[in-house]
Amino acid sequence: MQLALKNVTKRYGKNVALDGLTVTFTAGIYGILGANGAGKSTMMNLITDNIARDGGSITFDGHEILEMGSDFRAMLGYMPQQQGVYGEMTVESFVTYMGRLKGIHGKKLSEQVADVLTLTNLYDVRHKKIGGFSGGMKQRVLLAQALLGDPNVLILDEPTAGLDPKERVRIRGFIEELAHDRIVLLATHIVSDIESIANEVMLLKEGKLIRMSPPEELIASIPETWEPVAYRLSLEDVYMYYLGG
Repeated sequence: MQLALKNVTKRYGKNVALDGLTVTFTAGIYGILGANGAGKSTMMNLITDNIARDGGSITFDGHEILEMGSDFRAMLGYMPQQQGVYGEMTVESFVTYMGRLKGIHGKKLSEQVADVLTLTNLYDVRHKKIGGFSGGMKQRVLLAQALLGDPNVLILDEPTAGLDPKERVRIRGFIEELAHDRIVLLATHIVSDIESIANEVMLLKEGKLIRMSPPEELIASIPETWEPVAYRLSLEDVYMYYLGG
C-alpha cells in the first residue's frame, strides 16, 4: 500500500501553498507539523480531491487518483477539524446518513455502522442525540463516520483540538489502534499527540517538505550547539528548531 505525491504544486493567486511537494506514505501514522499556512490543509484537500492541483501527480499503488475517481474516494476516510455534526440526530442516524453519502446501503451499511460504533465505544449511546455530547464524544462520532468502508487512507485534521487531557489520551489510543494496515495522516498543532503515536513526522514550511523522520530521529538531529539546555529535548524543540518560533 503506497500513497505517493510527486512534485505536487498548488497556488492561490501569487501565493504558493505547496511547492513541488514529493513524499511517499505507506502503512503507519504520519504526524504533520507546520505553522498556519504551511500547506497542511492544502495537501489534505488535494489528496481528498476537494481542490484541483496546479502540477504534479498523486498516485495510490501506482495509479493516478484522478483516474481512479470514485474507486479511490471509497478508500478514503476523512475526519474534519470542525465538529460538523447534526445535534438533533442520534449517533446511529448520523453515522448511517454519512454511510449512505459514501454509497453504502442495506445490510452492509447497518453492519458497518454497528462495527464502527463498537470500535469507537459509542454503541451503547447510539440512540442518544449528538447535541448533548462532550467535545470528546463528538470527536469519536466524527472518527466513527471516517471509518465507514474500512478505508485504506485515514485523514485526521486536528482530531484532539479543544479536548481536555483525558479525552485527548482516549482519542490518541483509538487512532493508534486503527493504524494497522492503513495509512493515517494526522495534522495537529498539539505536538505531544504526534510524539506519542506517530511512526514518522512530516515537517512542512511554506509549502515545502523540510524533513520527514521518526520522532526520535528528529529529536536526535537537533545539534547540541543550537541552544544550551538542561532538560530532555522533545518534538516541540524540533518544531522550534526546524520551523521557527
